[in-house]
Amino acid sequence: MSRKDPCQKQACEIQKCLQANNYMESKCEAVLQEMRKCCARYTKGRSICCSGFEREEREREKVKLASEG
Repeated sequence: MSRKDPCQKQACEIQKCLQANNYMESKCEAVLQEMRKCCARYTKGRSICCSGFEREEREREKVKLASEG
């Protein structure tokens, strides 16, 4: 039995927002932030919807470490 993705609701809200705003991410920043918060709540791999956000976070960490080093 498959479980419902814990961040699916937020992922759907992102899609609705982007469609309503001609895919301008800047108009959906609040919804994107809610998705980031949801993804942070769950262990990596728990939410398929979070895979892109997990990758984004890894990239951000790499940049942060490179700038500190």
